[in-house]
Amino acid sequence: MKTIDNTILNAEAINNKLRRIAYQIYEANSSEKEVVLAGIDANGYILAKKLKTILSKIAPISPRLCKVIIDKKNPRSPISTSIKVEDYQNKSVILIDDVLNSGTTLIYGVKHFLDVPLKQFKTAVLVNRNHKKFPVKADFKGISLSTSLNEHVVVDLDTKNWIAYLK
Repeated sequence: MKTIDNTILNAEAINNKLRRIAYQIYEANSSEKEVVLAGIDANGYILAKKLKTILSKIAPISPRLCKVIIDKKNPRSPISTSIKVEDYQNKSVILIDDVLNSGTTLIYGVKHFLDVPLKQFKTAVLVNRNHKKFPVKADFKGISLSTSLNEHVVVDLDTKNWIAYLK
Protein backbone atom coordinates (compact mmCIF):
# COMPACT_ATOMS: atom_id res chain seq x y z
CA MET A 1 0.00 0.00 0.00
CA LYS A 2 1.27 3.45 -0.93
CA THR A 3 2.08 5.67 2.06
CA ILE A 4 3.20 9.27 2.02
CA ASP A 5 4.48 11.31 4.97
CA ASN A 6 1.61 13.79 4.76
CA THR A 7 -1.16 11.24 4.30
CA ILE A 8 -4.63 12.51 5.19
CA LEU A 9 -6.62 9.44 4.16
CA ASN A 10 -5.44 6.02 3.05
CA ALA A 11 -7.52 3.67 0.87
CA GLU A 12 -9.33 2.10 3.84
CA ALA A 13 -10.18 5.50 5.33
CA ILE A 14 -11.43 6.78 1.96
CA ASN A 15 -13.70 3.74 1.63
CA ASN A 16 -15.02 4.29 5.17
CA LYS A 17 -15.70 7.97 4.46
CA LEU A 18 -17.51 7.09 1.22
CA ARG A 19 -19.63 4.48 3.00
CA ARG A 20 -20.65 7.08 5.59
CA ILE A 21 -21.46 9.62 2.83
CA ALA A 22 -23.55 6.97 1.04
CA TYR A 23 -25.60 6.40 4.20
CA GLN A 24 -26.07 10.16 4.57
CA ILE A 25 -27.23 10.42 0.95
CA TYR A 26 -29.69 7.59 1.58
CA GLU A 27 -31.00 9.24 4.76
CA ALA A 28 -31.51 12.55 2.92
CA ASN A 29 -33.27 10.77 0.03
CA SER A 30 -35.07 7.88 1.74
CA SER A 31 -38.38 8.78 0.10
CA GLU A 32 -36.88 8.97 -3.40
CA LYS A 33 -36.96 6.19 -6.00
CA GLU A 34 -33.95 7.57 -7.88
CA VAL A 35 -31.05 9.86 -7.08
CA VAL A 36 -28.60 11.37 -9.58
CA LEU A 37 -24.93 11.20 -8.58
CA ALA A 38 -23.30 13.96 -10.64
CA GLY A 39 -19.54 13.54 -10.39
CA ILE A 40 -17.22 16.29 -11.57
CA ASP A 41 -14.75 14.84 -14.07
CA ALA A 42 -12.31 13.15 -13.22
CA ASN A 43 -11.95 12.38 -9.49
CA GLY A 44 -15.48 13.48 -8.62
CA TYR A 45 -16.84 11.03 -11.18
CA ILE A 46 -14.67 8.20 -9.83
CA LEU A 47 -16.04 8.91 -6.34
CA ALA A 48 -19.60 9.04 -7.75
CA LYS A 49 -19.12 5.58 -9.28
CA LYS A 50 -17.94 4.22 -5.92
CA LEU A 51 -20.87 5.87 -4.13
CA LYS A 52 -23.25 4.32 -6.69
CA THR A 53 -21.86 0.86 -5.90
CA ILE A 54 -22.25 1.41 -2.15
CA LEU A 55 -25.75 2.92 -2.44
CA SER A 56 -26.89 0.03 -4.62
CA LYS A 57 -25.96 -2.36 -1.80
CA ILE A 58 -27.41 -0.44 1.16
CA ALA A 59 -30.53 1.27 -0.19
CA PRO A 60 -33.59 0.57 -2.34
CA ILE A 61 -32.87 3.84 -4.19
CA SER A 62 -31.79 3.59 -7.82
CA PRO A 63 -28.60 5.69 -8.15
CA ARG A 64 -27.95 7.15 -11.61
CA LEU A 65 -24.49 8.33 -12.66
CA CYS A 66 -23.87 11.62 -14.42
CA LYS A 67 -20.45 12.90 -15.46
CA VAL A 68 -20.12 16.68 -15.19
CA ILE A 69 -17.47 18.13 -17.49
CA ILE A 70 -16.10 21.45 -16.23
CA ASP A 71 -12.98 23.20 -17.48
CA LYS A 72 -11.38 23.76 -14.06
CA LYS A 73 -8.97 26.34 -15.49
CA ASN A 74 -11.88 28.27 -17.04
CA PRO A 75 -15.02 27.25 -15.10
CA ARG A 76 -17.11 29.95 -16.78
CA SER A 77 -16.89 28.09 -20.09
CA PRO A 78 -19.91 25.92 -20.99
CA ILE A 79 -20.46 22.91 -18.74
CA SER A 80 -21.77 19.63 -20.12
CA THR A 81 -23.17 16.46 -18.59
CA SER A 82 -23.17 12.86 -19.74
CA ILE A 83 -26.95 12.61 -19.41
CA LYS A 84 -29.70 14.81 -20.84
CA VAL A 85 -31.34 17.55 -18.80
CA GLU A 86 -34.61 15.60 -18.86
CA ASP A 87 -32.84 12.75 -17.07
CA TYR A 88 -32.14 14.84 -13.95
CA GLN A 89 -34.98 17.37 -14.13
CA ASN A 90 -37.24 17.21 -11.04
CA LYS A 91 -34.92 14.65 -9.42
CA SER A 92 -32.69 14.69 -6.38
CA VAL A 93 -29.14 15.53 -7.52
CA ILE A 94 -25.88 15.26 -5.56
CA LEU A 95 -22.90 17.10 -7.09
CA ILE A 96 -19.70 15.25 -6.12
CA ASP A 97 -16.05 16.32 -6.20
CA ASP A 98 -12.87 15.17 -4.50
CA VAL A 99 -11.75 18.41 -2.79
CA LEU A 100 -13.63 21.58 -1.92
CA ASN A 101 -10.81 24.10 -1.95
CA SER A 102 -11.76 27.62 -3.03
CA GLY A 103 -15.25 26.56 -4.11
CA THR A 104 -14.80 27.73 -7.71
CA THR A 105 -15.47 24.39 -9.41
CA LEU A 106 -18.36 23.51 -7.13
CA ILE A 107 -20.09 26.91 -7.42
CA TYR A 108 -20.04 26.79 -11.24
CA GLY A 109 -21.28 23.20 -11.12
CA VAL A 110 -24.10 24.30 -8.82
CA LYS A 111 -24.92 27.19 -11.18
CA HIS A 112 -25.24 24.76 -14.11
CA PHE A 113 -27.80 22.61 -12.28
CA LEU A 114 -29.77 25.61 -10.98
CA ASP A 115 -30.91 26.33 -14.54
CA VAL A 116 -33.09 23.20 -14.29
CA PRO A 117 -35.95 22.57 -11.85
CA LEU A 118 -34.73 19.99 -9.32
CA LYS A 119 -36.50 18.23 -6.46
CA GLN A 120 -33.44 18.55 -4.21
CA PHE A 121 -29.80 19.53 -4.70
CA LYS A 122 -26.89 18.66 -2.40
CA THR A 123 -23.10 18.60 -2.65
CA ALA A 124 -20.61 15.98 -1.49
CA VAL A 125 -16.81 16.09 -1.25
CA LEU A 126 -14.19 13.74 0.11
CA VAL A 127 -12.01 16.55 1.54
CA ASN A 128 -13.40 19.92 2.62
CA ARG A 129 -10.82 22.69 3.04
CA ASN A 130 -11.64 25.92 4.77
CA HIS A 131 -10.37 28.44 2.18
CA LYS A 132 -13.49 29.25 0.18
CA LYS A 133 -13.78 32.26 -2.13
CA PHE A 134 -17.43 31.50 -2.83
CA PRO A 135 -20.42 30.85 -0.52
CA VAL A 136 -20.66 27.15 -1.28
CA LYS A 137 -20.66 24.33 1.24
CA ALA A 138 -20.47 20.59 1.18
CA ASP A 139 -23.62 18.96 2.51
CA PHE A 140 -21.80 15.63 2.80
CA LYS A 141 -18.07 15.53 3.49
CA GLY A 142 -15.55 12.85 4.30
CA ILE A 143 -13.16 15.05 6.27
CA SER A 144 -12.75 18.78 6.97
CA LEU A 145 -9.26 20.28 7.13
CA SER A 146 -7.89 23.62 8.17
CA THR A 147 -4.72 23.92 6.14
CA SER A 148 -2.41 26.76 5.20
CA LEU A 149 -2.90 28.46 1.84
CA ASN A 150 0.48 27.04 0.76
CA GLU A 151 -0.61 23.43 1.26
CA HIS A 152 -2.28 21.58 -1.57
CA VAL A 153 -4.54 18.54 -1.06
CA VAL A 154 -3.91 15.77 -3.59
CA VAL A 155 -6.43 12.95 -4.01
CA ASP A 156 -4.88 10.11 -6.02
CA LEU A 157 -7.53 7.71 -7.33
CA ASP A 158 -5.50 6.42 -10.28
CA THR A 159 -4.44 3.17 -8.63
CA LYS A 160 -6.12 0.53 -6.49
CA ASN A 161 -4.56 2.05 -3.38
CA TRP A 162 -6.40 5.36 -3.21
CA ILE A 163 -4.80 8.06 -1.08
CA ALA A 164 -5.30 11.71 -0.09
CA TYR A 165 -2.33 13.71 1.12
CA LEU A 166 -0.95 17.21 1.62
CA LYS A 167 1.63 18.45 -0.81
